[in-house]
Amino acid sequence: MKVKHIDHIGIAVKGIEQAGKFYTDILGLKIENVENVADQKVNVAFIPITDSEVELLESTEPDGPVAKYISARGEGVQHIAFRVEDIDKALEELKEKGVRLIDQAPRKGAGGARIAFIHPKETNGVLVEICERD
Repeated sequence: MKVKHIDHIGIAVKGIEQAGKFYTDILGLKIENVENVADQKVNVAFIPITDSEVELLESTEPDGPVAKYISARGEGVQHIAFRVEDIDKALEELKEKGVRLIDQAPRKGAGGARIAFIHPKETNGVLVEICERD
């Protein structure tokens, strides 16, 4: 598997507008887009930094994964995503190595990426996403 770089860091927040002020007003960064990913019950704000991004994740439903995360752990870093060259090959390699996966096949993620999550029990409690972008 070829990991290119850190694609993004996902931060679970109660509200994008409020949380985004730190990144825009204090750090001087810009939220370039906000996208709704209905099947994941989340709004995602994209804050690019060089080849990577910070993604602010705001739940759209009280039973969504981000809402559950915040309820259990509070706001904060929810996952780290690594961009891979070929997600299909990466998943096959992970399966061959016996790595527990949340996603057995890639699914559509925010920003047009193809994504899959590795189970946090494999990564010392860190939710790790692999993603591929065109």
